[in-house]
Amino acid sequence: MSYSVEIIDSDADIMLCFQAFKELRPKLDKQQFIQQVIRQAQHGYCIAAIKNNAAVVSVAGFRITEFLAWGKVLYVDDLSTLKQYRKQGYAAALMDWLIQHAKANNCDALHLDSGHHRHAAHKLYLKKGLSISSHHLSLEDLKHS
Repeated sequence: MSYSVEIIDSDADIMLCFQAFKELRPKLDKQQFIQQVIRQAQHGYCIAAIKNNAAVVSVAGFRITEFLAWGKVLYVDDLSTLKQYRKQGYAAALMDWLIQHAKANNCDALHLDSGHHRHAAHKLYLKKGLSISSHHLSLEDLKHS
């Protein structure tokens, strides 16, 4: 099945994406969501989405940026599908779109980080040709230490 992917840019459409992002990022605050997306957009962040009727069912937050280590990269910050729409090919369609978008924008690579417990997502990423190439390390809660 073929799904239509669209770039989200209006405040109303950004808000339609909230539930799909919330499933991946449960700490998101609905009242601050649009402003956070707008702030991140100042650094190249974009949202690609697939709708089923008028509802956004699958989303990808991404940016095209450059790294000394990797060159020009399409970096996927977020990829999420509403629970009731999973296993219907939405995330796979978004991944295909992201890969083509990276190629169309002359990127050297596509990168993403994924939680170690997200086995279903890893299966999709590996099926799409991604490889596990590094560990992501973090130091959390700096504001409270």
